[in-house]
Amino acid sequence: MILRLNANGKNFQKELLKKINKRSVFSNKDYNVAKKIVLDVKKNGDKAVLKYEFRFNKNKRINSNYSSISKIIKSLNPNVKKSIDFAYQRILKFHKKQKSKDIKFSDNLNNKIDYKYKPLNSVGIYIPGGNASFPSTVLMNAIPAMLAGVKRIVIANPVRDKNQSAAVLYAAKKCGVKEIYRIGGAQAIAALAYGTKTIQRVDKIVGPGNIYVAAAKKIVFGEVGIDMIAGPSEITVVADKKSNEKWVAADLIGQAEHDINAQCILISKNKELIDKVQKELKIQLENLPRKKIASGSLNKNGLFIFANTDKKISDIINIIAPEHLELSMENYKSILKNIKNAGSICTGKYSAMAVTDYCAGSNHTLPTHSSAKFFSGLSVFDFFKRISYINLSKKGIETIGEKVINLATYEGLDGHAKSVKLRIGE
Repeated sequence: MILRLNANGKNFQKELLKKINKRSVFSNKDYNVAKKIVLDVKKNGDKAVLKYEFRFNKNKRINSNYSSISKIIKSLNPNVKKSIDFAYQRILKFHKKQKSKDIKFSDNLNNKIDYKYKPLNSVGIYIPGGNASFPSTVLMNAIPAMLAGVKRIVIANPVRDKNQSAAVLYAAKKCGVKEIYRIGGAQAIAALAYGTKTIQRVDKIVGPGNIYVAAAKKIVFGEVGIDMIAGPSEITVVADKKSNEKWVAADLIGQAEHDINAQCILISKNKELIDKVQKELKIQLENLPRKKIASGSLNKNGLFIFANTDKKISDIINIIAPEHLELSMENYKSILKNIKNAGSICTGKYSAMAVTDYCAGSNHTLPTHSSAKFFSGLSVFDFFKRISYINLSKKGIETIGEKVINLATYEGLDGHAKSVKLRIGE
């Protein structure tokens, strides 16, 4: 049974936060399992990677068999290939607009400060596998890295079969990725972070994964960069009395079928619409191949919220800070202007979030678990670092130096003050 909340209720916000916070990315137990694996790989390298690969995936090797990659790609359904090509072009065109701009600053003393964008040297992309194939995730992560100018792009993609996904391999080839490993889980994250005899370490790790992948990314952060700690998928849909209940139900199911821990929320001013969607969910779930997962997600984490004003709706959304937000309603602008926290926002009844997972052009690697309050979706900018360049003139240090000496002395950092005094002749 999907929980219903009334925004007018006395304890509404408390109940909402309880429901949202109940979903954690991973438990302490999950974290400790991942930590054990990470430390083992850090110490024992390939030997540890292969141990866990065989235990979890029945996989006996780390490298992809490059002699068979072309053969595998040839087996790809032509329609899927064309769809990957189509998605590639749209994602590429949109992300090309995300251009970095270096900054140049100078003052009347001829002091110069530049701020320049430099691409990362190497990036590891985690592509989930095993039970499913995600060529779209390859495109969403590799295209921005490619556009930023990252020299070395590495993919870790677990397999539970003798061959990797033809679609994943084709998408990787399309993006110019030549380094692909058949490994997954916390062991893959550790191998990318610390390096092994087979795998050279990377500077940053991006891409979604299961709870052990998320935990491992948190563990290695600081020794390597990461994009975010992403958990199971989320969607919040806002609908009104004119919304199509069939469409709304389908959008909720579209996220629920990802994972039993996914969260799907419907907000509306219209109680009748909520009732209609609930009935429609039962109808559509009946013949869904992933019915067990979707039903489990909706019953465990689903939420229907009645809110009778636009302000209440926007306030609720900003508290939830959903990964995906759909404003599937007629007058969405009245709510949109007050939305501050969301990973991505689809506006209007035709803007199905499922399209953004594949071919809209925007990125589908997005912040979850309310982290849209401080994280953004993946972009070209995630594959740059920024460096400041400072060039001071003689007159510049003589003028600025006095203030530096005052502040350094106040802070008790006499060495700082002396390094400036020597240059200005004090």
